Parts: sequence; structure tokens; C-alpha cells
Amino acid sequence: MEDFLTTHFWLAVGQIVLIDILLGGDNAVVIALACRQLPAGQRLKGIVWGTAGAIVLRIVLIAFALTLLQVPYLKLMGGALLLWIGIKLLVPHEEAHATLESSDRLWTAVKTVILADLVMSLDNVIAIAGAATGAGEQHQMPLVIFGLMVSIPLIVGGSQMVLKLMDRFPLIVSLGGMLLGWIALTMAHGDPAVRDWLPQTSVWHYGLGLLGALFVLLLGTSLKRRSQGYPF
Repeated sequence: MEDFLTTHFWLAVGQIVLIDILLGGDNAVVIALACRQLPAGQRLKGIVWGTAGAIVLRIVLIAFALTLLQVPYLKLMGGALLLWIGIKLLVPHEEAHATLESSDRLWTAVKTVILADLVMSLDNVIAIAGAATGAGEQHQMPLVIFGLMVSIPLIVGGSQMVLKLMDRFPLIVSLGGMLLGWIALTMAHGDPAVRDWLPQTSVWHYGLGLLGALFVLLLGTSLKRRSQGYPF
């Protein structure tokens, strides 16, 4: 009981909550992108179930964070997957999707949210795991779970707000896809497999992020135009 009264414990609590709040912005955009084409009545369900699944997987990831982030090529594969998700979210659904049951579309959106969050969490979980170490070993996982629970209403509320903005300003969809491209290549830049031959400087880090954002925008826009009948 005395552990809960220490400065280290509450400092760790504050750090985890702050990290979750700061990282919740990315999650809100991804969730909104994945759920934007659901019927209005299905959107909240998609947000809630997608967030819940992503939170559970993130807790599992945090338990193995230090080991996972040292596996060569894992971030590279995750970055490639995230690029694909970003491009896919910019391209409208095919007409055949209109015939699907709403429940199928709902679970497709939920799976997209969970998959994207799983990839994006590779970097994020290490920050949360690091913050939790300051509270003592016996309290690390309970603290992590507490911090994630605090972030749930923020992510759900943020996703709904972003969805409303996307309905009104379609440009936000493109910006969201570019965000995924940015995260994809900045994450890949930190992979152990490339550290020896790719300079680990801020110029390269942000330069690759910009390249990823532009790649998703250009390829996603091109595929979208082709789906609408334009030559390119």
C-alpha cells in the first residue's frame, strides 16, 4: 500500500497517461479513416470495438516490448504494411462492397483499426513500458492497463470528432493517409537491420517521413482516379 503513496509511482502514472493522450491523436485518425464509410448507425460500434481490440493487443505488445523492438526487419515489415493500409484507406471501396451486409463492413473496419494500431504500436509501447518501470516491477502492468483505460474515452471521442470533420472536409482523408505514410517510414528508419548503413539523424528521419507521406498521397490519389475511370 505504501508504494501507492510514493512520488515515483504517481510520476509514472502521470507519464503513462500523458503518453497515451499524445499518442491517441494518431489512433483517432486511423480509426476515423477505417470507419468513415460505415453507415452512421455502425460508426460508434466500429470505433468502440476497434479501440477495444487495439487496446488488448497493445497490452500484450507492451509485455514483450523490449524484445520485439530489437528483432531485425520487424519495423521494416511493419512500415511496409502501414504504407499499404494508408494507400488502401485513400482508395474508395469498390461498388461490390455496397452489397455486403453492414455487419461484414463493420468487422472489416474493426480489423483494419486493430491491424493498423498493432503496427503503429511498435514504437509507442516502448515509451509506455519505459515510463512504467519507474513505479516498481510489481506495478508495471497494472499501471500500463490503467493508462490505456484512461486513453479509451479520449480516443473514442477524438475519432468521432475526426469522422465529422472528414464528412465536411474530404481533404482530411488524404492528410490521414499521409500521416500513416509518415509513421511507416519513420518507424522503418529505426529498425536494427538498417542502423548500420542508414544515417540515424533527424534529417534522415524526417526526410523519410516526408517521403512516406508523399508516396501514400501520390499512389493513393492515382489509384483513386483510376477507380473513378480516369487514365491516371
